[in-house]
Amino acid sequence: MLSEAEVSDHKVSKKTQHTHKVKENLQKKRSSGDPIKNFTQKFFDPYAPSLESLKDFPIQKNYSLFINGEFKPAVEKKTFTSINPADETIVSTFSYAGKKDVDLAVNSAQKAFEGTWSKISGAERGKYLFRIARIIQERSKELALLESFDGGKPIKEARDVDIPLCAAHFFYYAGWADKLQYLYPGKAAKPLGVCAQIIPWNFPLLMAAWKLAPALAAGNTCVLKPAETTPLTSLILAEICQEAGLPAGVVNIITGDGVTGAHLVNHPKVRKVAFTGSTEVGKLISQSLSKTKKSLTLELGGKSANIVFSDAALDQALEGVVQGIYFNQGQVCCAGSRLLLEEPIAKDFIEKLKLRMQSLKVGLPLDKNTDIGAINSSNQLHKIQHLVDIGKKDGHPYYETDNALPEKGYFHPPCFFTGTSAVNFLDQVEIFGPVLSISTFRTPQEAIKKANNTPYGLAAGIWSEKGSKVHQVASALKAGVVWANSYNKFDPCSPFGGVKESGIGREGGLQGLLPYLELNS
Repeated sequence: MLSEAEVSDHKVSKKTQHTHKVKENLQKKRSSGDPIKNFTQKFFDPYAPSLESLKDFPIQKNYSLFINGEFKPAVEKKTFTSINPADETIVSTFSYAGKKDVDLAVNSAQKAFEGTWSKISGAERGKYLFRIARIIQERSKELALLESFDGGKPIKEARDVDIPLCAAHFFYYAGWADKLQYLYPGKAAKPLGVCAQIIPWNFPLLMAAWKLAPALAAGNTCVLKPAETTPLTSLILAEICQEAGLPAGVVNIITGDGVTGAHLVNHPKVRKVAFTGSTEVGKLISQSLSKTKKSLTLELGGKSANIVFSDAALDQALEGVVQGIYFNQGQVCCAGSRLLLEEPIAKDFIEKLKLRMQSLKVGLPLDKNTDIGAINSSNQLHKIQHLVDIGKKDGHPYYETDNALPEKGYFHPPCFFTGTSAVNFLDQVEIFGPVLSISTFRTPQEAIKKANNTPYGLAAGIWSEKGSKVHQVASALKAGVVWANSYNKFDPCSPFGGVKESGIGREGGLQGLLPYLELNS
């Protein structure tokens, strides 16, 4: 995904081309003792702040659970707070769902499934999804601001990527709702029942759409649990469901932590579990459901390779590499966190990468100039810092930008290590931050072996002007999604998911409907 509005074929803008040319020419003219950073700071610092405001969209002091079409406090009146990662202030207070609340939500979903939702026609279900999609579009500015404020991502990413894709998924699956009988000739497609859906903190609203839209289109009812650090926009989505007139109990949204999620996953009336998050938690869920008949979809971690061949359009590849790892502060499951460079271009490409990274502005998420916002939480920031420190102690060459970070909040500069290998943790552990590891290769076969040499298999990118090479390499990569001369391109029509320890099943497209259906002859 691009941090600006999508640019066809990821072509670098004329402004960026001019910037690179000016920097390269100036670097040649200056003496060898003048560092690049002096010029880049002078060139990019003059940006005036362009802050968005929340004054038109006030945040409530307290948010309740959304159960059976109504907002209600938790049975035991327990609460927790969400922290703004940009300034460490409290966003709001949220109800904490305990076991009794989970039971209420699941029973509400079961009642709605048996009483209304599974009985109305697909065309009627589609109308509700269309309404939700249109309301998301109407409230897009509000949703983008709240997503950025609560999660720390740059406002331009929430505005240009998250919210439009969220609406697009509801539009797409609204169109499928009355066509389920055509999925497989000779087979009847029936909904499963109550679906438990647990989403992460890196794309709260988008992940909710990925899960809710196909489940509802298929005729299921849902209980959704957002991450405890980013519950805000999920509850705004609950308001949208109310506004769209969705029957009570069809969508229930409960807030809490991992304990809440465990109660939901293990509830006896749940027929389907969909989880997006860490591989460790995914394994625990898989183990807990192994003795049940519940359907399971897991979208887990990754350590995806971005492979750049010497015959690639290097400026285009450079932009793809930057967006692949530094988009959303690197907090993306399919982030291109491993860069594999063909040896002849490695040195020059790394120098270009340094220059491009110096132009990235790390700053307040609500500032439209910001390219890299805040890390989601203090725990995640400490994890990133810890892993970076280990990488430094291992002796790998390290580079990070020297632009000033905000005084408050959880921020980490974009950085990379060079000379890494498959035996090093930098190429094996999902850091989930703006940290890139760079290694080289000599042949396509070597690139394939290095790319596949991890326990993960979520995504990969290939950069080459030769179509035959792209197809040869792509067919040999053990990854659920492979992009060619692009990265982080998403569409509701296209399935997404991983292999190996990156997950089970697919989300998006026709394949995203199948996990929510039972096919009978």
